[in-house]
Amino acid sequence: MVFSSLIFLFFFLPAVLLCYYIVPQRFLAARNGVLLAFSLFFYFYGEPRLIVLLLLSILVNYLFGLLMRSPYKKAWLALCVLFNVAMLGVFKYLNFFITTANSLLHTALPSADIVMPIGISFYTFQTLSYVIDVYRRDVWPQKNPFSLALYVAMFPQLIAGPIVRYHDVDQQLAGRTHQAAAFSEGIDRFVYGLSKKVLLSMCLHRLRTGYSFFRPGN
Repeated sequence: MVFSSLIFLFFFLPAVLLCYYIVPQRFLAARNGVLLAFSLFFYFYGEPRLIVLLLLSILVNYLFGLLMRSPYKKAWLALCVLFNVAMLGVFKYLNFFITTANSLLHTALPSADIVMPIGISFYTFQTLSYVIDVYRRDVWPQKNPFSLALYVAMFPQLIAGPIVRYHDVDQQLAGRTHQAAAFSEGIDRFVYGLSKKVLLSMCLHRLRTGYSFFRPGN
């Protein structure tokens, strides 16, 4: 599901806004639950099998975050970095390494039957940045795993970034206010960005690839 698709614009996004704002503002935990549920569905829609990997990454890094207050936090941090780099390397670069080895060494290693999960780079580095922020004592460990999951899986940045540092948003997970002026500004920015995507980016891409706008049936 991409942000310029009809299913996102006319079904998913209106459903998110309706369910979110129908919950009274004083029930922030329930609003966070709405955002988390829709964010996980958003990822499940594109990667129904590999959502398990996302949840595993969140759970493991949540536990590492709790361990950053132990006397052996340096060792735990090293293990955390190793876990995240290994997961990213296996799912994103393993076949690249195999192809390179076959080319340089004239071997015939078979390619691994691995599907690269959507957004794995973004959510891997986000979870890692959380653990590092806790290690540096920039923030306290997140006791609520659902709040950490919301930080990682928030659908506007899950599959395409940008990578958001945890210490920049940790206070907003626990408390935030909503204003009509800010909401209106957000709509303006979204429409402006969507217009650039549809009217400029996609058209320039078609021109660059030699796609004709005047083919029959288009």
